[in-house]
Amino acid sequence: MRLLERMRKDWFMIGIVLAIAGAKLEPSIGVNGGPLKPEITVSYIAVATIFFNSGLSLKTEELTSALVHLKLHLFIQIFTLAFFPATIWLFLQLLSITPINEWLLKGLQTVGCMPPPVSSAVILTKAVGGNEAAAIFNSAFGSFLGIVITPLLLLLFLGSSSSVPFTSIFSQLFMTVVVPLIIGQIVRRYIKDWLERKKPPFGAVSSSVLLMIIYTTFCDTFSNPNIDLDKFSLVLILVIIFSIQLSFMLLTFIFSTSGSLFAGPCGKSDNQTHCCYQMRNNSGFTPADTVAIIFCSTHKSLTLGIPMLKIVFAGHEHLSLISVPLLIYHPAQILLGSVLVPTIKSWMVSRQKGVKLTRPTV
Repeated sequence: MRLLERMRKDWFMIGIVLAIAGAKLEPSIGVNGGPLKPEITVSYIAVATIFFNSGLSLKTEELTSALVHLKLHLFIQIFTLAFFPATIWLFLQLLSITPINEWLLKGLQTVGCMPPPVSSAVILTKAVGGNEAAAIFNSAFGSFLGIVITPLLLLLFLGSSSSVPFTSIFSQLFMTVVVPLIIGQIVRRYIKDWLERKKPPFGAVSSSVLLMIIYTTFCDTFSNPNIDLDKFSLVLILVIIFSIQLSFMLLTFIFSTSGSLFAGPCGKSDNQTHCCYQMRNNSGFTPADTVAIIFCSTHKSLTLGIPMLKIVFAGHEHLSLISVPLLIYHPAQILLGSVLVPTIKSWMVSRQKGVKLTRPTV
């Protein structure tokens, strides 16, 4: 019974292991063009499902309040599309004296230039119980920004040129992110009472979709012949990628929780004040905000990234090597994020409990 209870509690982690094992055993099933057709089922249906699910589960007032949290949005977008690539560039100046293949190092730079993904950061934020509304806004907004900024960053740091089909990428993002989210919000208006009464397992649905994304991502990784590098280079790249992810997650945590903590009213009426006593630091972020910041600021999009690389570096003889770090970074960020969910959740809950205990009476 204890084993079954443990398996039920940790079903998502077990699912990750099974998804990776399945992808390793038979990657042809989940590759682009394979039986699962991930270029349709993942790129369109899975992503649309995630945001329709978010539209259903999110209270409209939470989503609208997230839109006006400008400081949080600026923090995430500046970190993702400015601080991240610039820091990677400085780091690569040191790595350039090592024997690591120079095109793999250039691939690491492309990782830094990528926009945030439109799914994994949202799902992991939701799994922790963080500010899902902020994660949704910044994932979608960052992806739209990335369509314009990422090619410019690639040109700046790596110096290639090509025309980017902005219209087609914008339309895909609009149809898979914005439209499902709006439809979900509209449907919620009509079944709000039923949703609050039945409390459907939105988190489990999103996590199940993420397992599908993990599976198809690893299918692409394992089936890609260009991953067949010497073990030394692969091990170094893996170590560097995980080090980068952990370092940036720690940095975003430090930046977003720095300063003396305080709890205080947010200018609302007395009967609403109890909702506003949240643990905020001098930057104005709650623990739930910090969770969204950690994931949204450090995750990078494979779905947008690979097509952009193929466009910007069309015909480049080293495109395959340049793509390798991004192919590794994407599944690695999902794995690392999933493993850290319990730890981050424990921190957030403990902080929120601390606020309730120290909150002044009104």
